[in-house]
Amino acid sequence: MAAIHFFSEETDFVPGQKMAIREWLRETARHEGFGIGELNFIFCSDHYLLSINQQYLQHDTYTDIVTFDNSEKQDQLAGDIFISIDRVRENARKYQVREEEELHRVIVHGVLHLCGYGDKGPAEKKKMTEKEDYFLARRRFSIR
Repeated sequence: MAAIHFFSEETDFVPGQKMAIREWLRETARHEGFGIGELNFIFCSDHYLLSINQQYLQHDTYTDIVTFDNSEKQDQLAGDIFISIDRVRENARKYQVREEEELHRVIVHGVLHLCGYGDKGPAEKKKMTEKEDYFLARRRFSIR
């Protein structure tokens, strides 16, 4: 059964428009040829995500997102997507966009990772950004 959950760790952040975000992500997955198994979005602090990054990926850097693929079926997305709300807020200021816009970009970025898109080199980053822009434009709900 398709399920998209939202959790918070070391932050009181709760996303708005959860039902609309869930439907948008289901449509994104369908467009990419996938169904949704179970996706867990864990919104957290910089400190919390840094510890995840160090423990599981041996990276000693702050980041806005870490995605763990738990998929067991080839055509179904499942995973845990950790998002630093501190990084999202800082990046929104840095790129002069609304926090909700940056949050949606990071959310869809995690889903695109589960779809098989990377972001290690320039060509992969360009493709990832194009996909993010495409799916952000397909949202059927407005940001506040």
